[in-house]
Amino acid sequence: MTRRPNTAGVTLMELLVSISLLSLLSVGMLFAIRIGMNSMQKANARLMANRKVMGVEKIFAAQLAGFMPVKADCPGTPLTTIPFFQGDPATMRFVSSYSLQEGARGYPRILEYQVIPGDQGRGVRLVVNEMVYTGPLSTGRLCIAAQPLPQFLPVQVGSNSFVLADQLAYCRLIYKEVIPGTTIERWLQKWIRPNPPVAIRIEMGPLEPDPGKLQLMDVTALVRITRDVMTRYGD
Repeated sequence: MTRRPNTAGVTLMELLVSISLLSLLSVGMLFAIRIGMNSMQKANARLMANRKVMGVEKIFAAQLAGFMPVKADCPGTPLTTIPFFQGDPATMRFVSSYSLQEGARGYPRILEYQVIPGDQGRGVRLVVNEMVYTGPLSTGRLCIAAQPLPQFLPVQVGSNSFVLADQLAYCRLIYKEVIPGTTIERWLQKWIRPNPPVAIRIEMGPLEPDPGKLQLMDVTALVRITRDVMTRYGD
């Protein structure tokens, strides 16, 4: 009886086909993983952008909620004490018990809001400086003159400035007053009253609107000070 030769095994063609199929499967899995990672990165970026937009309103409201009616000893002959608040379309200064660095747990801070040009001159951005408040002399160092209207030094923007909002088409600070003895309200682009405004608004719009993200909108916050700054606290 003749024995049949042993033919068990894998041919070269079958091996090549198997390797090709395995390679295609690996490439497909790699593309699927890459697509998933890209989608996750885009979702995270959108989430962070949305959180930043919401954070602008929260920070602004928290800082104005901690508004402190303090004074400034402006240099001159004689030394003049004035309520410390600067309100211009692109600049705002006041003292708050809330800071970005320490929240409501640290020392009061002198806050400086400033609208500056954006990167490469495209649009504008809103930045904030924080300095420790130690009394009327610390605020007085920012004052140039008290008469006929208070004048202040320009805001110095540097590496320690915090960017509150970026890539803006425009950004304006405006101030709300209630005319004494009436219920008439109006918004002013420059604040020249001795007492602080009853509310402050940041008007801003995105440089490149994106329907897929939360858009920067106007932010309004109340200033809960109802008495004369010069008599409420004795600094």
